[in-house]
Amino acid sequence: MTQGGTWPEIAWEELDALYREAILDHARNPRNRAPLGSPTVQAHVLNPFCGDEVFLDLAFRDGRVTDVGAYGEGCAVSRASASLMSGLLRGKTVAETRALAECFQHVMRTGQPSDAERKLLGDAEALAGVTRFPVRVKCALLAWEALDEALNQYEKGRKS
Repeated sequence: MTQGGTWPEIAWEELDALYREAILDHARNPRNRAPLGSPTVQAHVLNPFCGDEVFLDLAFRDGRVTDVGAYGEGCAVSRASASLMSGLLRGKTVAETRALAECFQHVMRTGQPSDAERKLLGDAEALAGVTRFPVRVKCALLAWEALDEALNQYEKGRKS
């Protein structure tokens, strides 16, 4: 423990450091960063203000996500968010994936994840700290916007 601080201050500082470490790890070593050979749906979103862009490929079988490719160019927050999100999707149904996206978006609006949201988001909860930097929230949400677009495409294709 660092001298001079109270326990809650130190605990939050250590937790912040741990979260920053998770974000940096995913930004430096993004998971699922390759395009899929034959995705069921593809989505592309661009933040015109900074140039960050995310491409998202999803493969579905029997209504479940079987494979994910999340790639593009952007800042550390954007890359980390895409990587963290991609790790959560495999095996999820469309409804579970939508619930996950809604949960993340709620946390990005409030910055205060509940215990249930923490459990659902896993390591992606680390991005809740981004809400302290409003200009970075859009970066954190970019991959999740691509997810919404991909899910809309998938559902539209199932209805036709």
